[in-house]
Amino acid sequence: MRSTTGPRGRTRGLVTGAVALLAAASLVTACGSSGEDGSGGGGGGKAADAKGVDDGSTLTMWTRAATRPQSEALVKAYNAKHKNKIELTVIPTDDYQAKVGAAAGSRDLPDLFASDVVFVPNYTSSGLFADLTSRVDALPFADKLAQSHIKAGTYEGKKYVVPHTLDLSVLFYNKELYKKARLDPAKPPTTLAEWDQQARAVDALGGDVNGTFFGGNCGGCGVFTWWPSIWAAGDDVLNEDGTEAKLDSATAKKVYDTYRGWVKDDIVAPGARDETGATWTGIFPKGKVGVMPMPSTTLGLMPKDLDLGVAPIPGPDGGKSTFVGGDAIGIAATSKKADQAWNFLAWSLDDEAQVDVVAAHKDVVARTDLASNKYSAADPRLVTINQLVADGRTPYALKFGQTFNDPNGPWLSLMRDAVFSDGASLEKDNKAVSASLAD
Repeated sequence: MRSTTGPRGRTRGLVTGAVALLAAASLVTACGSSGEDGSGGGGGGKAADAKGVDDGSTLTMWTRAATRPQSEALVKAYNAKHKNKIELTVIPTDDYQAKVGAAAGSRDLPDLFASDVVFVPNYTSSGLFADLTSRVDALPFADKLAQSHIKAGTYEGKKYVVPHTLDLSVLFYNKELYKKARLDPAKPPTTLAEWDQQARAVDALGGDVNGTFFGGNCGGCGVFTWWPSIWAAGDDVLNEDGTEAKLDSATAKKVYDTYRGWVKDDIVAPGARDETGATWTGIFPKGKVGVMPMPSTTLGLMPKDLDLGVAPIPGPDGGKSTFVGGDAIGIAATSKKADQAWNFLAWSLDDEAQVDVVAAHKDVVARTDLASNKYSAADPRLVTINQLVADGRTPYALKFGQTFNDPNGPWLSLMRDAVFSDGASLEKDNKAVSASLAD
């Protein structure tokens, strides 16, 4: 999974980066142009040209290593067909937050830079991105863009980013094990109760086969794979401002109770209690787990002889949802080549790039109207994943990293108390999460 909602370690540098961002906010805001004349800024205050300018300019762009393959593919395809040329710099994921913060402080940001979508609010509120509102709204497919990413990048009513790469949480299930357990491989679980029943049926095969698996010592894994079951029921996990947790709701308790039952009855593959996220996606490919939530981006990495199905993550009584992770991208507020930078962004979202570059690499497209395309049509599982974008959410919280990704944060304590203990401290743990979000 590419999002920093994934394995631990990817949030290192966040605190340093956040401090630098706060220190740099006034500097960037002061030197950034409003874009009214098209010479700088994002052009948020004018009726912007939806395609931007392709005049042979050289543009700089940063991305984190976690999304390197997708970023390189898009840049290579763009450079091959445009006068403008993009110079891409890939930065180690663990160093990315601090790197952006330092560049903001010295007013040396690149023309374009991507960010893990859960950290976009930190950048928008610090004034690092240019306003793209009118540019985004001028796109003929604006309402078909992944709205979870658009919302995450909207600050005080203005839009600052567009989707760059998407990574969704979905259920993978082993059809061969389903057949052996006398389950219908064409009928994956549509409720959390069915998930529980099917996992137990597979586990009953015995030997080295297990019903399910999850990262029990990985906060990012939890938000990525547990929260969709709460959202699927129509509930929220946070308030609108991301300053208060609602992780002790009746729906949330049903989710924790199910996971706790798997632990208690030994339905989970060995290692879940200590899994920090470093190896959690490596369990299912071995072919010994019945059904478990996984990052959609791992589909193309599965063994070719593994007969697996893909399904949405369900709620306790039905519904479906997904955590829409990945990266969003915007134009730096300090860029003097905003029109040229927008040319790349607009192209990256157009049919050609989304189908012939993104879909061709079996990645999730950023537009719901392209969910079914010539590449996904050959694999119904890809269509299922692409269509889920419309049902997904990306949580908004300025203190996301310290609260949910930090291995010493309050969310991981809540997770572990809820499934490896009796859950009696849930209300207290939820208050601790709220305190961290509001700090």
